Parts: sequence; structure tokens; C-alpha cells
Amino acid sequence: MTATTDGSTGAALPSRAAAASEEADITSPVAAAGVHEAAARATRRATDFLLSRQDAQGWWKGDLETNVTMDAEDLLLRQFLGIRDEATTRAAALFIRGEQREDGTWATFYGGPGELSTTIEAYVALRLAGDAPDAPHMAKAAEWIRARGGIAASRVFTRIWLALFGWWKWEDLPELPPELIWFPPWVPLNIYDFGCWARQTIVPLTIVSAKRPVRPAPFPLDELHTDPHRPSPPRPLAPAASWDGLFQRLDKALHAYRKVAPKRLRRAAVNTAARWIVERQENDGCWGGIQPPAVYSVIALHLLGYDLEHPVMRAGLESLDRFAVWREDGARMIEACQSPVWDTCLATIALADAGVPADHPQLVKAADWMLGEQIVRPGDWSVKRPGLPPGGWAFEFHNDNYPDIDDTAEVVLALRRVRHHDAERVEKAIGRGVRWNLGMQSKNGAWGAFDVDNTSPFPNRLPFCDFGEVIDPPSADVTAHVVEMLAVEGLAHDPRTRRGIQWLLGQQEADGSWFGRWGVNYLYGTGSVVPALTAAGIPASHQAIRRAVRWLESVQNDDGGWGEDLRSYRYVREWSGKGASTASQTAWALMALLAAGERESRAVERGVQWLAATQREDGSWDEPYFTGTGFPWDFSINYHLYRQVFPLTALGRYVNGEPFAKAPRTVQALAESLTEAKGS
Repeated sequence: MTATTDGSTGAALPSRAAAASEEADITSPVAAAGVHEAAARATRRATDFLLSRQDAQGWWKGDLETNVTMDAEDLLLRQFLGIRDEATTRAAALFIRGEQREDGTWATFYGGPGELSTTIEAYVALRLAGDAPDAPHMAKAAEWIRARGGIAASRVFTRIWLALFGWWKWEDLPELPPELIWFPPWVPLNIYDFGCWARQTIVPLTIVSAKRPVRPAPFPLDELHTDPHRPSPPRPLAPAASWDGLFQRLDKALHAYRKVAPKRLRRAAVNTAARWIVERQENDGCWGGIQPPAVYSVIALHLLGYDLEHPVMRAGLESLDRFAVWREDGARMIEACQSPVWDTCLATIALADAGVPADHPQLVKAADWMLGEQIVRPGDWSVKRPGLPPGGWAFEFHNDNYPDIDDTAEVVLALRRVRHHDAERVEKAIGRGVRWNLGMQSKNGAWGAFDVDNTSPFPNRLPFCDFGEVIDPPSADVTAHVVEMLAVEGLAHDPRTRRGIQWLLGQQEADGSWFGRWGVNYLYGTGSVVPALTAAGIPASHQAIRRAVRWLESVQNDDGGWGEDLRSYRYVREWSGKGASTASQTAWALMALLAAGERESRAVERGVQWLAATQREDGSWDEPYFTGTGFPWDFSINYHLYRQVFPLTALGRYVNGEPFAKAPRTVQALAESLTEAKGS
């Protein structure tokens, strides 16, 4: 079954889906050549392609594509700091214009509906670039914005950017007091109740909120208001007995407190927040390896008197420049983040499963690079786990404060597939990683991405937090990767692993799928959980595995592939497991089916045929669709390497069989790891 319409608007999916179906026609010569032969040939070509993309230092990194708010906010930052130049503006505007849809809007993912805040920010950026408001593409965007409530209906973050230039009033924004930095971890709404990405953004924004700066606006934005004479209509209060009503009234109280806050107390809080920011700047000048905290940290420190030549500021601005991807047409796209550790461990797994020898020089070089990226000092996670020795890996080049559990699990799985010349070094690194992941298990037996028990219900209730997830609860996909890693390490029967397995079994949806937090969506969750459960010893005959198989078979597209649109996060019933076939999502479905013992099934054959038929001559796949997430639905990601590593993994497992622990730990090493982990 292939979904062809938007469950919310009725808009047709892009025609590229039909083209993919035609390319994957099962009556093609690929089918005649035999499925196994076609898979082997596709595996060889994909292997050559991926090997050719490795950096000389040993890592892989694909572009990380999000949406034009990154580019718009980059221009607004430069305007605020007085450093916007013509060349950068022209290149950014070229990219932003190229992403505009026929209806005048900008979406947050390929083929998605227009999104109000994204469209407002893109429009303002193009105004900065000199596009006239009466130009057809601008007038169409402004008309659409007004029809949906104008600036007043946009998210808080958008209105903060506009407030920096006087296009919105600071008093009409939720209050963020810097005194928040002093709340101890046991007090609700302390900064460690927020997920690490939100925490790093909120702390600098408390300074910005306290200062309420306004730079002269270069032009008015009356055309984006439904009523320019009343741009900020009052919002009705929710009932006082409701959570929303409670937090709305709390915000009113904070606005009142601002007027009477002792100046010395506020100044001390601002200075504490500034120290917190500076202490968390990474060696490359960034904060947390992601663009939003870096942008707001630069603004906050600038407001406190840090000039642009200050080493902290200079390094921060240079780090933001490294997020720029310059395209052949002269356009400039800003990445929200960079994913070298994630891409490298996934590429290593893919190549090893595809049959590349374990001691291949490029795999050894990748292992060397990953070993050098292990984080051996405490970070913010140690607030909740003060006695746990470090040992995780982060997602980015530099992010020692925030290693993540998902990357650590996958790096361990990757290192296990490489025959390295320094086996003792590898064992020690893996032991540290396993111990750290075990120590980061939440009390319900599962794992979140960055923190332990980051499940407070309060942060998402704040009026300020109207854009995506701000907490980091355990998820099925991360927990599955940890369980799979622990099983490979010989810990399948450890009580902590069994608790993770029980949690996963309890999270299965009624239809047999699992929710995907960090990938789209039920295909990602199911493609992560089934291989983990079978690796941990759950038999393929288990009812949970059989239900997953039936679900995957039921959502396979007519062309033989699998796809799932991001709308499944919002319209679960209509879109779960439905969408145009993509290489990465087809691979996730195949990885689950292969782990479930379905290698000879018709569903697997058709999926493999689709991958072989849609492969390009150079061994790669095309994938315009977004299959990754930062926040489900609200912030979507197109990882450009997903379309390479996951199909190669699936094809390799089809050709060579399921992976297994090629270098199991010795009994002594395993016992030492268990002792260390329990002691922590």
C-alpha cells in the first residue's frame, strides 16, 4: 500500500514517489537476474561508493539537512551583531528562495505542509537580503502568513528573534528569569529537568530575556500582521485548575517579579549563567555541537560586553561558520549539527556486514578515529550520576559535555566488527563505554539519549516551550541499540539487560510496531527493536516478533519498498508505516525481517529487489525525504548518509547472513566490566 495524500491537507505527495515506483518495477531485469545475484552486485557497488567517501582521517560525514530557519536565523544573528556581509547574505538567500514552495510557504521537511514560523523567518531573511515585499514570491508568502494568524500566531522562538529588532514587544513574550540557574536538581523546573539541547538553549536565553535588547529594525513588518495597529491581541487564559492555566499564571507572576527583582540578585544570576555558558564551550568554540545553543550563547555573551574579538566570541563565531555547506550553485545551507561519530560507526557496521574484511585498512582507520573520540571526562550527565566514570561517545566532532547513549552503543557495535592491531586498547575503550551505558539506565529499565530519568512533566508545560520536545525520556530505539550492544558483549542475561528487554516488550504498539523517537517513525522503531530482541535471545517465534513481522508485511508498498511520512507523528492512524518508499526506511524494515528469520520470505525478496533496482550507477541511492528527527514532527532531519549506510547494512545481511560478535570478550574481561559497572 502506498499513501499518496496528506492526512491533514489532501495535498499529493511529490511525484518523485511515482518515479521511484517505476524504477523499482519487479518485472525489471533485476528480478530476472535473481534476487541474490542482484543483492550481491548492489552490495559490491554500495561498498565501493561508501569506501570512496571516507575522510583521510578515518571518519565519514554526510550533510545534515533540516529547514531554512537555520539559514534565516544565521542572517538575523549577523544582522544583530553588525557583521552581515553581502556575499554571505546573497548565498543564504539563494538557498532560502530555492526551498520556497509553490504556495509561497516553506516546510520543515521535503513534501511537507507549509509551516507558519518557518515561513515567517524565511520571509524576514529574504527582506534582509533585499527582496521587495511586493515581489510575487514575497507577497504570496505574506498573504499566507496573514491568513494563518500572522506573527502573533508564530512560536515563541520566532517572536524572540523579531523582538531583537523591535518587530515584537518583549513584554508580550514568556518570561525566563536567570535565577533559574540557581535551582538545585531536586527543585522542579531546574535546568537539569530539561533535555540537554533545551538546557543549553534556555540558559543563554535567560540572559537575553533579562536584557531585552532591541536593535533598530531595518524595515517594518506590518505586512505580516493581521492587524498592524493591534499586532499582539491578548490570549485567553486557560482554566486555573488546568496545567496550562497554572503555568500561564506562573508566567504572569514572573513578569511581575521582573519589575521588583533586586538588581544585585539579578546581576549575580546573570553572571552565574554566563559562567555556566563559558564553562561549556567546546574546544572548537561551539556549544553542545549544535547550532541553536551556539547562536543564543553568542548573543547572550555579546549583551554582557564580550566584544567580537574576545577569544570566546571569536571561537564561537568561527564554529558557526563551520556549519555552512556551500553548494555548487553558490547557495549556502546551514547545518543544525554535524554527525561524524554517528555516521562513522554506522558506516563501519555497514561495511563489515557487507563483507569487508575486519582488518581492512579503512575499517582500522575508522576504529582509530572512533577510539580517539571517546570522552573520558565528566559532563552534565554526571549531575544525576556523580559516581559514574565517563566513557561515552558524542554525536559530533566536539561535544565532550554531552556524550550520548545511542552513539556509545553503536560505536561499541562498530568496534566489535573491526580486527584492530591494538586489541587491549579496544577492549579498554569498549569496557568504559559499556560501563557508562549501563550506568545511564533509567529507573524504568530503559535508556534516553543523553540523560537519566529526564522525564519531568513540567518543562513541556511552560508557555516558553512551544517548539518540540524539551525533555529526554527513554525511547524504544535508543533502548534497543543498547540492548543489542549488551547482547553482543555477552550481557544478554544480565538483569539490567533483561529489564531493558521487558520495557521494550511492554512498549510494542497494538499493531506490532514500535514508536521511533529519533528516526521516522514506526519503521525506525521496529527496525531497531526486532534485531535487538533477537540478538538478546528472544526467539523469532515469540509473539512480539511475529506481530512485528505481520505489521511490516502489511505496510510494504506496492513497489516492494517501505516508506513512512513524518505525518505519522501527528496522524498516527492514517500515516503509520505509510509513505513513498525510501532507501533508508526499506533497509530498516529488511533489517527487522532478516533478524526475525524471514530471509526467504516474499516480502524480503521484494524489498531487496527494490533496493537493487533503485540503486544509482555509482552505487548510491537518492533520498529527498526526511527520515530522521530532532523533535518528532517539529524538527526533521535528512541525514544524507542514511541512504547509503542502512541499505548497505540490509543488503550485506541478506547476502552474508546476520552479524554476530566476531571478537567476544574473554570471561575475565567480562567479569571485570560487570564488577566496575555494578560498583558505579
